[in-house]
Amino acid sequence: MKILLLGKNGQIGWELQRALSVLGELVALDRHGHDGLCGDLADLEGVAQTVRRLRPQVVVNAAAHTAVDKAEDEPELAHLLNAQAPGVLAREAQRLGAWMVHYSTDYVFDGSGEKPWGETDKPDPLSVYGETKLEGEQQILQSGCRHLIFRTCWVYGARGGNFARTMLRLACEREQLNVIDDQIGAPTGADLLADVTAHALRQVLPAIGHNDLAQSGIYHLAASGETSWHGYARFVLEAAHKAGVKLKVPLHQVLPIPSSAYPAPARRPHNSRMNTDKLRVTFGLTLPPWQQGVARMLAEIL
Repeated sequence: MKILLLGKNGQIGWELQRALSVLGELVALDRHGHDGLCGDLADLEGVAQTVRRLRPQVVVNAAAHTAVDKAEDEPELAHLLNAQAPGVLAREAQRLGAWMVHYSTDYVFDGSGEKPWGETDKPDPLSVYGETKLEGEQQILQSGCRHLIFRTCWVYGARGGNFARTMLRLACEREQLNVIDDQIGAPTGADLLADVTAHALRQVLPAIGHNDLAQSGIYHLAASGETSWHGYARFVLEAAHKAGVKLKVPLHQVLPIPSSAYPAPARRPHNSRMNTDKLRVTFGLTLPPWQQGVARMLAEIL
């Protein structure tokens, strides 16, 4: 079996290279491509030709325009990368009878209320990023290809920049930190996303070449539990203190603030809770508490 992975050097893509390698021949590309293969989502014909040339049984798209605030200033590029490109990949997957794996976001919802969002809840994005990610989902659905669309939230990885690293850096520079406490979600590790993807694919792969679409669909995928960005920051800095890291800011000076005190170009959802019942029942999974994954990540970077 052959798997095509796009976005190999992103947070999720990096972990997918490890997790998917046991399932078959993995061709992993970044936007620079190699050997005449195109991995740049901005080149729609190029990525289409790459799928046609490789004829994979699975197309995994881990690439996207993820700069939420920047997307407000460059909506055309966000639309190209987040909507048009997934549509092209999905239509090529449909022609091959291949599965497509794609990653979406809690930003497709307006973040109202306190109830965890379910897969059938009506999307109502607040930002260009959310709008373009929603259209990407819709284009995949309209293609008719077999698909696994994983909506997730608050993604982090041990590799590269993340919220925890930012908090640790600022805690070494400042005597007080103000962190938003009215946005609620679950920090979700890229390693968890990759491992669940591999597990789910292992279950659906026997459907390749058949018409069984029972497991094809949208799934919410996030670590269990919930916290605010303020709670997340406190957890990170408490772990750093216990590990002996010298921080300038005392924990009692990590202060909660509302979103209104930290305006940004793109509106963020206040409620990013995700109902993961469908995923857990369909694939027989237990999703670990967010603290477990963050603690593991901190053990690597502290």
